[in-house]
Amino acid sequence: MQIFGVDIGGSGIKGAPVDLDKGDLAEERCKVLTPRPATPGGVADGVKQVVDHFGWTGPVGLTFPGVVTDGSHIRTAANVDKSWVDVDARTLFSERLGGLPVTVVNDADAAGVAEVAFGAGRDRRGTVILLTFGTGIGSALFADGVLVPNTELGHLELHGHDAEKRASSKAKEDGELTWEHWARRVTKYLAHVEMLFSPELFIIGGGVSRKSEKFLHLIEGIKAEIVPAQLQNNAGIVGAAMRAAKDN
Repeated sequence: MQIFGVDIGGSGIKGAPVDLDKGDLAEERCKVLTPRPATPGGVADGVKQVVDHFGWTGPVGLTFPGVVTDGSHIRTAANVDKSWVDVDARTLFSERLGGLPVTVVNDADAAGVAEVAFGAGRDRRGTVILLTFGTGIGSALFADGVLVPNTELGHLELHGHDAEKRASSKAKEDGELTWEHWARRVTKYLAHVEMLFSPELFIIGGGVSRKSEKFLHLIEGIKAEIVPAQLQNNAGIVGAAMRAAKDN
């Protein structure tokens, strides 16, 4: 069975048909740049471009980098334009896609669902936390495989700042930080999250998961096991498609 998944990020919009039996992309993904500013209309145009690239005509699952309630309504927009707040995203995207059935889910939640079903979190019990390091820091919290949605742990305060302002991949790039310097910031962030939730497992996702050999060994003093996401930066696409399949 194939369903289309789209992952909307702060820097790029990427999507592809997903083979839900394998938990992997059925075709090579298409990616376009997230518009600046990332307004609802501009992002919807980018999503249409990605979906049209494949000539897709069935249900579409989309991630969004913020809190999403009831599969549609946007409640926060930290890394996209503030005009997203209170938008009915399901209606917006469905209309732009010519009436296709659409489901919208928090981006990190989608990635976490995919990793728990097909990747590093598969068959793991207890408390599992996936953290996506990119433009911001997304989070997905699971208790015995059950998702607690919209946790947004990247906005925990760390030394007087939103944690993602200090420890995201973007913070590393903007500050031109070495892997060692950035890993120290990530360690402090993980220690804070561990103090609050005592997870058995941290899964590190987002684009930086492709370079885990550069920094995971530098993170010390964390009791939980720390592993890279197995689906890497495709997890959001897969999870979005999984959610759309569930709703349709």
